[in-house]
Amino acid sequence: MPSPLIVTLDGPAGVGKSSLARRLAAALGIGYLDTGAMFRAVAWRLGPGSWDWGPQRLENGLKDLRFELRDLDGEQVLFLDSEPLDPDIRTEEVGMWASNLAAIPAVREFLKQAQRDIGQSASLVAEGRDMGSVVFPRARCKFFLEAEAMERARRRWLQLKAMGRDADLEEIADQTRRRDRQDRERAVAPLAPAPDAALIDTTRLSEDQVFERLLGLVRAARP
Repeated sequence: MPSPLIVTLDGPAGVGKSSLARRLAAALGIGYLDTGAMFRAVAWRLGPGSWDWGPQRLENGLKDLRFELRDLDGEQVLFLDSEPLDPDIRTEEVGMWASNLAAIPAVREFLKQAQRDIGQSASLVAEGRDMGSVVFPRARCKFFLEAEAMERARRRWLQLKAMGRDADLEEIADQTRRRDRQDRERAVAPLAPAPDAALIDTTRLSEDQVFERLLGLVRAARP
């Protein structure tokens, strides 16, 4: 049996990884793994301040969590403990909780193993912060997406406005820069491209342009 095809998309918050990874997975006919949602789901389940828990309490909070990809109405959906992920994990506040927890080695190790378990039996497009550099270092295709912080904040602001939510562009820009610093400067698995990842700056590219570039590169590499 051929080994699963693993495609990794890494990059900072707001660069468009989720929508691009979802489109790419659909075009290739393989699963989509939103690892950022896994961190957010853990943060949501454990709650605010969980990053300050002692090692034993944190271990107890993590040990019974179970992630899996399931087919739901023809789409691969991420489940936590037999339930689809709560939409409230997508708030900016939970994003900061997730970033705080992501600095803790035990949390990263727990989720790294959960992600690898999913990738052992299914071809995937996996998006996150360290998919190509840490979680799937032998992935066939690796990409690192980047964009200027203000442009990423503007995209997020437009997304929130389209959802009918009140949003302040400057506040989102400040949160984006703080999240970047936290992700890039953490001691464990800091945000950085894998040495063999293809770098793509999306600042002045449309989503369709980035998608076509990604799809072309994967198809060229796929046997």
